Amino acid sequence: MKYTYLGRTGLRVSRLCLGTMNFGPLTDEKDAFRIMDEALDNGINFFDTADVYGSFLCDNIRFGWTEEIIGRWFKQGGGRREKVVLATKLYLPMEDANLGPNDENGLSAYKIRINLENSLRRLQTDHIELYQMHRAERRTPWVELWGAFENAIAQGKIGYVGASNFQAYDLAKAQWAADKRNFLGMVSEQHRYNLIYRKAESQLLPACEEMGIGIICWSPLQGGLLSTGALQKADARSRLGQAEPISDTLRRQLTDYAALCKELGHTENEVGLAWLMHQPQVTCPITGPRTIEQLRDALKSVDVTLDKSALDALDAIFPPVGAIPPGVIIDE
Repeated sequence: MKYTYLGRTGLRVSRLCLGTMNFGPLTDEKDAFRIMDEALDNGINFFDTADVYGSFLCDNIRFGWTEEIIGRWFKQGGGRREKVVLATKLYLPMEDANLGPNDENGLSAYKIRINLENSLRRLQTDHIELYQMHRAERRTPWVELWGAFENAIAQGKIGYVGASNFQAYDLAKAQWAADKRNFLGMVSEQHRYNLIYRKAESQLLPACEEMGIGIICWSPLQGGLLSTGALQKADARSRLGQAEPISDTLRRQLTDYAALCKELGHTENEVGLAWLMHQPQVTCPITGPRTIEQLRDALKSVDVTLDKSALDALDAIFPPVGAIPPGVIIDE
């Protein structure tokens, strides 16, 4: 395994982050334990979850289900908790929190305090390394939010604060408020970014680079479209009426992509993840395996090296969005 720093911090995390959203709804506890053990054995020390995981993906809704599974895995001991850089999130409603009207989408000092305590209980730990806001909160003032997060850090309950699904504007405003308090502020942004979906390159990535905020990539294979056999699977779902047909443009891109990966001697999965690790602002992509085999496939990407010709070929298939040049007026 290879390691890097989380944004501008001194915290070292693996180049692959283990995503746990499937644990509970799609992956039972026994298999989730096997996946976490194997991830840790192979050097993945960065695990990502959220308080709401377990409340969707299937009809069997259980709020906090995934965090509970991770907590029981930690409880087995063997240094599991000590070796893991743990990240979780809050923002969305948690119907089992009994917060009444304060359980709607959003953040407040009150909600941060209650939801943090509930996550710590479910995870069976006394601290979380990275506590992330699942969405941007534009109603509550940052003086309130940063005060709540500072208190949690002072109490030793969290180590760092991160964001998820923020826009460049939200990150800049948050960081401006943190700087006024001489507070570290955001250290990471979890965002959808991959070869197909490159919108983050226009504003978000340049802003994060300026502020020293690391990018953690969710949906690194664009919902499986950048994985092996994706075109055939998409066509099959389309024939069954389960998905819209693939556009002609995307079909050509995926066909060219598969051919290039074959030429490079790697699977589409490996190249898609490796490409993200070659982007300077990216801390790591999140791999969210449902099975142990999917984890093993993802682990191979860490050792894939893409030279300039390969990176240029990928850019030719999936054109970069590119940062907005200075002085250009953006029509919203």
